[in-house]
Amino acid sequence: MMRFNSEKTAFGRHETFPLRYSWLTKGIHALLEDSTVFQSDEATVTLGVGKNMVSAIRYWIEAAQLAERRDGQLILTQIGEELFSPGHGYDPYMEDEATIWLIHWLIATNAELATAWYWFFNRFHKPEFTSQEVGAALVDFVKSDIKTRVAASTVKQDAAILLRMYTQSSRSARTPLEEALDSPLSLLGLVSHLPGSKRYQSRPDTRDGLPVGVFAYAVADYLQFTKAKEVPIEELMYGRAAYPAIGGVFRLTEAGLISKLEEMVRVFPGAYETRETAGVHQLYLLEEKPKISYLDHHYSAHYSEVAA
Repeated sequence: MMRFNSEKTAFGRHETFPLRYSWLTKGIHALLEDSTVFQSDEATVTLGVGKNMVSAIRYWIEAAQLAERRDGQLILTQIGEELFSPGHGYDPYMEDEATIWLIHWLIATNAELATAWYWFFNRFHKPEFTSQEVGAALVDFVKSDIKTRVAASTVKQDAAILLRMYTQSSRSARTPLEEALDSPLSLLGLVSHLPGSKRYQSRPDTRDGLPVGVFAYAVADYLQFTKAKEVPIEELMYGRAAYPAIGGVFRLTEAGLISKLEEMVRVFPGAYETRETAGVHQLYLLEEKPKISYLDHHYSAHYSEVAA
């Protein structure tokens, strides 16, 4: 998770391809077999895609914070290994919707590599809009908040790709199959078409499908990054300067956020509590646990249910 820094941003790195269903698992499994796969001339053969798609897969793996560049090499992060390692990963083939919520959190908080995604979920709050309105608002943000010059066409393309990634496509006979395969993120219902129009909507909701383990991971991630032991619930909802907002990223209503916090306190006793201090409703960290332990809770429970 990264703080927004106007000198460290990225646009147009996806080669015009939204994230596709099998890309993260395919790319990470290839990377585990050969750490140089993305520099190799054989990458197109190994991954079974064209050259531009190889670059796109590499970009999305980094944007989702599943791997990072070190000394010119692409190395899996802890969360990349824990999620996708065949044999012992939590969800090596991305079959659990919790993984998709987690990938969403990791992309939407990556202000450095997925700047448009960070902006949309943390800074853009119109409940209804057109693709053109999102593009124009993102261009305005880039002009006012970002030090480097970015072509308006590149910025608008990011806005269009983002909407494609989060919206379920309306199939037609003319849509090529590959194009019709929605991004996994479209399953979350965070952005949708308004019926019978070219407008979109992205409204706060209770997000009953957001697992408490993933929500708790996001809270722990936020507290670890901000080095906070206590945080006003209003800050978790709306964020503070340059930091992501949990309420914004998950498009939660205030009541939805409070309900998730209460569930988290109940499910992970001794880790957190909420109380009011001097009229301010706050979340307190009682015991710092590894972020990954909250995912352990979800996936171990999920797989014991599946086994049963």
